[in-house]
Amino acid sequence: MPNNPVPNDSSRLAELLGVLSQLDTEAATTERGDLDLQGTVELVHRMNAEDQRVPVAVAERADEIARAVDGITERFRRGGRLIYIGAGTAGRIGVLDASECPPTFGTDPSMVVGIIAGGETAIRSAVENAEDDADAAEASLREIELTESDTVVGISASGRTPYVVGGLRYARGIGALTVAIASNRGSDIGAAAEIPIEVVTGPEFISGSTRLKSGTAQKLVVNMLTTLSMIKLGKTYRGVMVDLLATNEKLHARSIRTVTEIAGVGVDEAADALRAAGGSVKLALLTLATGADVERSKDALAQTGGILREAIAALS
Repeated sequence: MPNNPVPNDSSRLAELLGVLSQLDTEAATTERGDLDLQGTVELVHRMNAEDQRVPVAVAERADEIARAVDGITERFRRGGRLIYIGAGTAGRIGVLDASECPPTFGTDPSMVVGIIAGGETAIRSAVENAEDDADAAEASLREIELTESDTVVGISASGRTPYVVGGLRYARGIGALTVAIASNRGSDIGAAAEIPIEVVTGPEFISGSTRLKSGTAQKLVVNMLTTLSMIKLGKTYRGVMVDLLATNEKLHARSIRTVTEIAGVGVDEAADALRAAGGSVKLALLTLATGADVERSKDALAQTGGILREAIAALS
């Protein structure tokens, strides 16, 4: 018999049903008809049509996303971190984005962190009632010694997840920048955060399945938060990753290709420059662009905060 608790308190159940009835993400729509009776190609087209609403909804929140990017970047420059908190799908999206930053941008794993309700077990399996614990996120944030230099991004499709609300309230109380990503207007997490990003994507293709449009919207927004802040930190040059960590053959080849294309040199010269630079694409590009030796180039990058364009200008 599955352990699937239902609230025993009838007034609490009525309250929850009332809340859910007001959420766009929980809305049921009959206009699609009985999905199980439709042909596969028709289902593909219908689901794809729903998915196309997502980037439009994200674009409508451009101002809030830009504010968040600028705030995150400023705190990164102070030595602060970006911490995602969420439960279920939303928590997994934060963990995924955090895990992609080190190989893509050469960041320390502690710079972008994903915390999910229920801990690491919840990344692969549902942990019952974890999202209802309003104090658990605060405990996790205390454990990693959250400071006012950090940013906490709470993610919740419904916008009412107690775990996320509690974490954002604690973070805001100690002076950290707080950002909320929700899929409903007037969300609880939006009210708890300094910057609410409420991307309203409407009823899901399967009602209530917020891993669909809501999850896609969350992924698009977190992509922007980290990618755009990393661009501002100088992790790219001319639209190319220059701080990637070459941890496999493909990435080693990509490093050489990047140097050949940007510096306009041959494969052998690019490989030699990368070896001299200890595998650093950014350092290799700087030595090739300016003729400066590795040590002088390292100093220039340190003085310009790692921004290649400024280091080239300083040495030219």
